[in-house]
This record gives sequence, C-alpha cells and structure tokens, in this order.
Amino acid sequence: MTACREHRLVFLLNVAQRRLQRWIAAQTQQSGVTAAQSGLLFVLGQRDGVLMGEAGAALDLGPPGISGLVDRMTAASLIRRRADPDDGRAWRLWLTPAGRAALAQSKAGLAEVNARLTAGFSEAEIDVVARWLTSLQSKFPKGEDE
Repeated sequence: MTACREHRLVFLLNVAQRRLQRWIAAQTQQSGVTAAQSGLLFVLGQRDGVLMGEAGAALDLGPPGISGLVDRMTAASLIRRRADPDDGRAWRLWLTPAGRAALAQSKAGLAEVNARLTAGFSEAEIDVVARWLTSLQSKFPKGEDE
C-alpha cells in the first residue's frame, strides 16, 4: 500500500466510535436511556420474552455484561425478568409499559442517528460500509474470555 492510499483505518474507526459515543451520550442525557439499554429494548421489541443469554449474545455481551444491564433496566422499570418455566436456572426478559415507551423513543433517536451517519452517501456506498464493518466480526471474533 502506498503512502497516499494509507487510510489509517484503525485510527479512523477509533475516532469515529469515540465521537459517536459522545454524541449518543449527550442524547442519553435527554432521553434517560443509554445506547446499551436501547439495544436491549430493540431485542425485546423483536422478541419479547427472550432468554437472558440469547439477549446477551444478540448484543455481543457476556454473562456479566448482560446481567448488569438487566439489573439496571429492571431497577428502572423498563423490563421485567421472570424465571423460564422450562428451566428454573434460565431467565426470560419482558418489556414493561415504560420499556415500550422507551423503545418508541429509542426508535425515533435511531432514525436521527442513522440519517446523520448516512448523509452524503449513496445506498450502495452504505451497503459496502455495512458489509465491511460486519466482516470485522468474523475477522476478529469475540474471545472466549470476554
């Protein structure tokens, strides 16, 4: 790769991620729902009553991460946790009415952030970016220790 084609992809990804996280954090102050919480709301919006471990896998969170997130969201009355009727060791997660309202608010916020992220790019360009970012998950798989 020549010097003029050196894109510094790791640097650009890190800067973009930090700036996006700061922007999202500022939005969180207004809505009261964090990005991680919104992620779980979206999972439950598609499949209310999902197993806690399945929700963690969908969000790329290990057991400690999903457990803490569920604890915080239960305390905020956004979700309910109930024992699985078929496996007493497993927990299922359900949206509360407050969680459904927060989900609607998160969907509106997601539309805004997606509009900002894609502004100035064609659908074909965004498809390439999405394919590239998705490919990173298999190129750098989640470690067993995470």
